[in-house]
Amino acid sequence: MSDLNFLPAVTMAEQVRKKKISPIELVDAHLAQIEKLNPRLNAFVHLDADRARRSGHNAETAVMRGKALGPLHGVPISIKSAISVAGLRCESGTRLRAGLVPQQDAPLVARLKNAGAIVLGVTNTPELLMAWETDNLLYGRTNSPWDLDRTPGGSSGGEAAAIAAGMSAGGVGSDGGGSIRVPAHFSGICGLKPTPGRIPATGHFPVSAGPFALIGVVGPMARTIADLKVLFEVMQGPDVGDTCAAPVPVRWPHSEEIQKLRIGYFGDDGRTPVTPGTRAAVRTAAEALRSTGFQVELFQPQELEEARQLWHKFFVVAGAMLLKPMFKDGDADLSPTLKQFLEEAAAQPAHTGRTLLDAWIQRDLLRTRFLAQMEQYPILLCPAAAIPAFRHGERSWQVEGETVHYLDAWSYTEFFNLLGNPGAVVPVGQSPEGLPIGVQIVGRPWEEEQVLAVADALEKECGAWKIPPIA
Repeated sequence: MSDLNFLPAVTMAEQVRKKKISPIELVDAHLAQIEKLNPRLNAFVHLDADRARRSGHNAETAVMRGKALGPLHGVPISIKSAISVAGLRCESGTRLRAGLVPQQDAPLVARLKNAGAIVLGVTNTPELLMAWETDNLLYGRTNSPWDLDRTPGGSSGGEAAAIAAGMSAGGVGSDGGGSIRVPAHFSGICGLKPTPGRIPATGHFPVSAGPFALIGVVGPMARTIADLKVLFEVMQGPDVGDTCAAPVPVRWPHSEEIQKLRIGYFGDDGRTPVTPGTRAAVRTAAEALRSTGFQVELFQPQELEEARQLWHKFFVVAGAMLLKPMFKDGDADLSPTLKQFLEEAAAQPAHTGRTLLDAWIQRDLLRTRFLAQMEQYPILLCPAAAIPAFRHGERSWQVEGETVHYLDAWSYTEFFNLLGNPGAVVPVGQSPEGLPIGVQIVGRPWEEEQVLAVADALEKECGAWKIPPIA
């Protein structure tokens, strides 16, 4: 490991601009870290070292010639392999797309490259992204840099492991039910799930349409909130390929505006218990924000259980209806995690036109009522998941004397996919086993800047980010 690997991305870019670090040094340091750690972590599934080195040389030339430099100039990043990067595989973890290499960058990738970022490669996912751990028949299992017997989460698990282990300075994941926030929480890094349409999902597979457009997004992942802010600002903005896109300008609030925000926090949702360490992390976060002048009050929003049930109808029931026709009955090429997902969906009746319409209307009415509650508390603080990173293959856990089942453990993120709220995860504490515990900060739609500003204040108070043991 080089000391360069764990610098914040914003510091890397600043040092490049000042000619204190060469982009070539940064690329080589990250490629060395990948060579050292990827055999054990299995985070990257397609690496183009030659192209990354060429990009590093081009970035160095631009610096030496005094050319205008973007905010991420020379910074090595990674991209989840469900997002198109020209010349790199975009397989979404399924044999149905084995060897598929796009010829064109997704808009967000093009924006990152235009800002000077250097794409090292793409990272592992579960098959078709339908799991909260990362394993598939194409590339196998991704391991946590905190404990190789545990998962870094899913579906952006490869991305989280790469960033946490210093193999990448930051990157991009996607999130339809916690797939950015849960891996960030498990892996001790930061992640942002934006409002649908704020960052274009054009170039993502599965395609962002229908229920996936309603609840699914792409967003940045990094080790610090400052890095998330830069990645967000570079990637955000409308694109005609995203059905939810809207021309919302970036509006970074002044500190006095942020201090006026009332924050409501809850340690659990009244249905799914959380580990004592998770509850303690939320309490620590609430106290930290209160100590800096925020008005922070205990508040549990109403109708969270209704949101969880409706999310299930969109993500699980409707999602399975969209994916199942891609496979033959009894298809032996299905990854175990996808089989489990489809079996879970098959236990319930498929949607009719009437039931899908009813669910859609219920969702919109619930969202209206939920946002009315957020008039009082524009920021919510809560767990990111019921548990820290679990061991590979586990599907239930004993928490405070109750059994927490697989889908239920992530309800704390699922709520906000259904409702369309932006949410960020910040590392705050650790479990008794030394595993990271993050907390979730949630805002109102299109107010990512407020979420990131509060997250930044929390990070400054808690400073919980640590280098994982493997690194």
